[in-house]
Amino acid sequence: MLPTLTEAIYSRLRLKKLSAAGLLVTSFFLIINAQAMTNNVTDVSVDFANPKEIQNWVIINDTVMGGRSAARIQIENSRLFFYGNLSLQNNGGFASTRRLGEPVNWSNQQNISLKLIGDGKQYQFRLRTGRTWDGVAYVASFKTNGILQTLNFSPSDFSPQWRGRSVTNAPDLNFTDVLQIGFMLADKQPGKFQIEVQSISQ
Repeated sequence: MLPTLTEAIYSRLRLKKLSAAGLLVTSFFLIINAQAMTNNVTDVSVDFANPKEIQNWVIINDTVMGGRSAARIQIENSRLFFYGNLSLQNNGGFASTRRLGEPVNWSNQQNISLKLIGDGKQYQFRLRTGRTWDGVAYVASFKTNGILQTLNFSPSDFSPQWRGRSVTNAPDLNFTDVLQIGFMLADKQPGKFQIEVQSISQ
């Protein structure tokens, strides 16, 4: 496997003494590499150990359509917490969070694995191949049970949907095309909810 940019630079530092000008150039590339790391992504996982990862996530609830559901997200102890209150008022009924940061380099040859603890409710793991907030989402539902679960998903586990309706002419899902990942609660059971996501990886 090829060394990362940071590893290569440090190797050069060990091998020879750099001039002041060379050191300045090296520092520049280290800064650029550090900024790239703020995307909080490794090749095959989302990095919840980096507190800046929270900047990649947003909340999208039924309030965009007049509903009253409320949700929050936070990262604590290298875990993503998604929690709130689901309301059916004003024809609402869904709460969701979505990752909009630099996409992960998923492989279509491996499953995407989730490690999480839920509250017994049924959630949706949702993938999108576009950058817009609306449009077709590829959806896989899963039931939580209050204890730590490891869930593995292949592309065939997802079905294309648009606003809760099946889409018949959507292309087959390929993990390499995924630009957004997220979770949604839309089980029509009002009340408090919480899911603790420990890892999303291949």
